[in-house]
Amino acid sequence: MTMSLDIGALTRAYADGALKPEDVIAEVYARIRARGERPVWITLVSEDAARAKARNAPTGPLHGIPFAVKDNIDVAGLPTTCACPAFAYTPERSATVVELLEAAGAILIGKTNMDQFATGLVGTRSPYGIPSSVFSDEHISGGSSSGSAVAVAAGLVSFALGTDTAGSGRVPAGFNNIVGLKPSKGLISTRGVVPACRTQDVASVFASTVGDAHTVLGVAAKFDAADAYSRRAPDLIAPKQLPVGFRFGVPKDGPDFLGDDAAAALFAEADARLQSLGGQRVEIDFAPFREAARLLYEGPWVAERLAAIEDFARTHPEGMDATVRGIICGADKIDAVSAFKAFYRLAELTRAAEASWEQMDVLLLPTSGTIYTIADVLADPVRLNSNLGQTTNFVNLMDLSALAVPAGFRANGLPFGVTLIARAFEDGKLACIGDALHRALPDASMGGTGLALPEAGVSAQKTADAYRVAVVGAHLTGQPLNGQLVDRKARFVDTARTAPGYSFYALPGTVPPKPGLVFDGVGRGGIEVEIWEMDAAGFGSFVGLIPAPLGIGTVTLEDGSSVKCFLCEAHATQGAEDITAFGGWRAWLASKT
Repeated sequence: MTMSLDIGALTRAYADGALKPEDVIAEVYARIRARGERPVWITLVSEDAARAKARNAPTGPLHGIPFAVKDNIDVAGLPTTCACPAFAYTPERSATVVELLEAAGAILIGKTNMDQFATGLVGTRSPYGIPSSVFSDEHISGGSSSGSAVAVAAGLVSFALGTDTAGSGRVPAGFNNIVGLKPSKGLISTRGVVPACRTQDVASVFASTVGDAHTVLGVAAKFDAADAYSRRAPDLIAPKQLPVGFRFGVPKDGPDFLGDDAAAALFAEADARLQSLGGQRVEIDFAPFREAARLLYEGPWVAERLAAIEDFARTHPEGMDATVRGIICGADKIDAVSAFKAFYRLAELTRAAEASWEQMDVLLLPTSGTIYTIADVLADPVRLNSNLGQTTNFVNLMDLSALAVPAGFRANGLPFGVTLIARAFEDGKLACIGDALHRALPDASMGGTGLALPEAGVSAQKTADAYRVAVVGAHLTGQPLNGQLVDRKARFVDTARTAPGYSFYALPGTVPPKPGLVFDGVGRGGIEVEIWEMDAAGFGSFVGLIPAPLGIGTVTLEDGSSVKCFLCEAHATQGAEDITAFGGWRAWLASKT
């Protein structure tokens, strides 16, 4: 396997003309045929259809990037099964997150296997077969997003969507040597996602690198008024450098490795690596987190699983996996009084955990204490599944963000992973620390491909003889003039924000509508920009297209660096609407819809 599917490598190859998207899609389907459709996939897009989409893929930061989605996420024209054939339906519209990814140029390959109705952390509860870890046919892949994780780890797609309620976007990452991003709740829309626990569900991202996962998050994290649980995020941009003296917490009584001494040793190594990166180790009281984790399958959130599919569960119980049926249909025993008591207890535990959050910036835990064989899980499905949730179940309940990264291999060749956890909407900070931790791992590789991590981190490095320009309005991805960048083979590099001192205006009478960015020394700044890179000829012709009162100047970014950027002559802002408080052009446009 020589072709790397990491987003940076493909984007560079497209820009250089070394590859075309349809070439990559042909390679993807060749790999799928060699491996076999089952048990990773439930439904594949036809190769002809995928190649046609690749030839006409929209331009944007994910142009020509192959991806997969878990089969509880709607894709127009493809069945959504939730790994339950009797439940299957074919939606007319894709989930919001799929629409956003495809609009950014990503190419859908298919829908992946999963624990039925996203109930499980093991990957064994599906009639479409049992995926295994890419490192062992005998060991579980993790779930419930089993197929999505294996598809990435096996080099079949660049990234994949999963869902995460209790750890389903993290445990499979740990078992397959990849990255699992569990964003803050409400950050990625769940419209078009079949709920497990609607109040706790998130769409998650599997990728080979933290940078790739964060790139996908940058596209997918958009407020969706059609999703009652969608939330507007303040800032997801990853710092360019590790926070000085960041504090990381570890349980003072140690995590429970369930007798896995090799896992314990690898966790100690990850702990030491974080310290070598400048992190300050803090021992915290893990008891509130541990008790909150137990609540997930003891309280009202089991009843919430029944609420999601109640009509089907009551009329077609025979169509369900026996273990899943036992869990979901058993929710009838939970009454309203017990539910409210659980809500109260969770609030108490979350408040108790605040004392630990005052001491730390991130929490370091094993993604799971151990890994099990498929045979062991089939023999004891509920207890072993519960064991895997000890370090994951509390995260969504406590409204936290999380990022799982590889942390080495046991002597028997099985991978081990750790998870960094932070407060809600600190996803950018997690990306910075998680990427550094992943890259500090000796001989770090991408999944089971054997390929080394690319040199670039969360933010891609500038290539030689290239010019960078930051855009703030109609040239942003998905906006009317973005094609002017793509026509010049410009490459999307990063998203950033301006330093303080900049004000932002909606200019009247411009077609298409355009904003004006002005340095006046008093504006609050923090304006979202996209940084694009192109060669000298492309940059020169691009600048020639810019009409007055706009021009190219130099803007200072939050991290103190500078880049060429669209700036506006001050006189043009007289009488214009000051939209600085929105923090960016997209946010202002969204406020008008």
